Amino acid sequence: MREQGIDHDDIAEADLRTRRGVFRAVAFRDPVDGHEHMALVRGDVGGREGVLVRTHSECMTGDIFGATRCECGDQLGAALDAIVREGAGVLVYLRGHEGRGIGLVAKIRTHVLQDDQGLDTVDSATVIGLPVDVRDYGPAARVLRHLRVRSVRLMSNNPAKVSALESYGIDVAERIPLLVPVSDDNLRYLTAKRDRLGHDLPQVGEAAARRMDEVPG
Repeated sequence: MREQGIDHDDIAEADLRTRRGVFRAVAFRDPVDGHEHMALVRGDVGGREGVLVRTHSECMTGDIFGATRCECGDQLGAALDAIVREGAGVLVYLRGHEGRGIGLVAKIRTHVLQDDQGLDTVDSATVIGLPVDVRDYGPAARVLRHLRVRSVRLMSNNPAKVSALESYGIDVAERIPLLVPVSDDNLRYLTAKRDRLGHDLPQVGEAAARRMDEVPG
């Protein structure tokens, strides 16, 4: 069956002036999940191979309020900076992905369990009967096809994102790490992402080793 595309009436485009310069803002309502998502496009990407792309899951606490428990806000900024340096690329901001898809209220509940009981980001979801990750990258694939992107260099530390996009017919030519600094606030979270969710985060081990060296012998 042919993959459903984005209807003309469910998409709007305009220039968006930001502190990083001008992007083309492509807002669209996905025909499958019904959410309104946004792609920020820099330069000419139509018909190109190896376009620099970030599919970024919505994180209100990190992206908007600058929470330091996660690395989401730092990754968002780093991805936009990389696209500006490249001169061309796409950042797809996926709504409905809060807390790896469990929603904002549930995510805040998991934070309480992490703080009060010492649970990690995985166990704090499953202990209250929630899935660990229910994100769908179909909307990202559909807007990339709308933009006529032929293949992508994906900025992500999560190998599962590669297979997820490829399952929707997007050619991932390369996965590029998007590493941000480790802090005391996000070390436990990043460690769980590395050890339990399979994310490629070499800086976590390096940070832990430095902390061990700093402990008085």
